[in-house]
Amino acid sequence: MTDPMIVSSTGNEIDSLREKLIAGSIQVQQQIIPQLAALGNEGLNVLMEFLLQRRDRPATWIDGKAYHCLYNCDAPQVQELLQNHFPEGIVPLKSDAGVNYNPLQQLLAAQDFQAADLMTIQKMCELAGETAVQRKWLYFTEVDSFPSVDLHTINNLWIVHSEGKFGFSVQRELWLSLGKNWDNLWTKIGWKSGNNWTRYPNEFTWDLSAPRGHLPLSNQLRGVRVIASLFAHPAWSK
Repeated sequence: MTDPMIVSSTGNEIDSLREKLIAGSIQVQQQIIPQLAALGNEGLNVLMEFLLQRRDRPATWIDGKAYHCLYNCDAPQVQELLQNHFPEGIVPLKSDAGVNYNPLQQLLAAQDFQAADLMTIQKMCELAGETAVQRKWLYFTEVDSFPSVDLHTINNLWIVHSEGKFGFSVQRELWLSLGKNWDNLWTKIGWKSGNNWTRYPNEFTWDLSAPRGHLPLSNQLRGVRVIASLFAHPAWSK
């Protein structure tokens, strides 16, 4: 027979964590989410409530962290909720170019960052057109014509599913903070060490222990013009 004192204690803990999740700072929320996930069904119920209450506002990486805990859970009620309310994932997949970003969202939701990085290049080539799809890499001149909506979708997918660590806007923010110095950026985000470029793929870090801004990648062997065009795109001024 279950000890009523234990039940009461657990209930009080759940209530306390729920309040902190709703009203706490981002740092507090970040700590609370895995604690709730570890408490079984009652904790998962709180995370489901949290996501449902926030689904009408733009997803943040805090929503993404809660979503990942649920996404990796086998409980039938959790999977049913995700399927019913977030069938394509937590980030709206908007595209002015008719590109399907669902495969990218699925890879990022699973935190398969290496595969997601390759998928990102593929989707950007789709934005550039059939010639780029066949070529499998971008000309810097093709970036200018990318719809802002699509760049925001790709960027939001990376931010929401990486606890805010990865994304073009994160890299651009770091670049600006470093006085637009490319060499300092490469070192800051782990693409270069001294005079040595980080070798693809084994020397890159494909998880959240990576430096901030480490992903997604762009091919610096072709120079900085593609990433410079990305950073100069009007999407970031809107």
